[in-house]
Amino acid sequence: MSNNHVPDLTKRPPRSPRVRLGGHAILPRMLDKGRATLAGKNGEYCYACPLDQRFLEFVGVGADALKKQLAAGKGDGEILEWIQKNAKHKHTEPEIAAWSEWVEKRVPTDNESREFFNELLQKAAPKREDVATWFDLLDVDDHVTFGGKP
Repeated sequence: MSNNHVPDLTKRPPRSPRVRLGGHAILPRMLDKGRATLAGKNGEYCYACPLDQRFLEFVGVGADALKKQLAAGKGDGEILEWIQKNAKHKHTEPEIAAWSEWVEKRVPTDNESREFFNELLQKAAPKREDVATWFDLLDVDDHVTFGGKP
């Protein structure tokens, strides 16, 4: 694997889940985690975590198959082309945009998820009242983990 695009997630976070590639939320973050995992530089970040699984299920691509493409040293554009060619679920641009908007606005929907969310928020930024979505929480946690103020 080429080290040209390998992020060291022990020194900085992956891209925000809000960043899009081909209109897809989550994908750039997942690619950062996959590349870092292959290089042994993923730190606390997990490739194919539940958030990544949402993307994988939406497009119909397996985590291991995608990881093989990353191991071959493909860049983001090449990975996007591979996904578009190999996805079991072909989506239009408006469908991708709607899904990305939906996933970006997701909030905890049951008591167990809300408790988990609140525990994580209390650890990362207990005084923040503007953190409502899972993406908000990830962004704050990434920021605080690497030295930012809550």
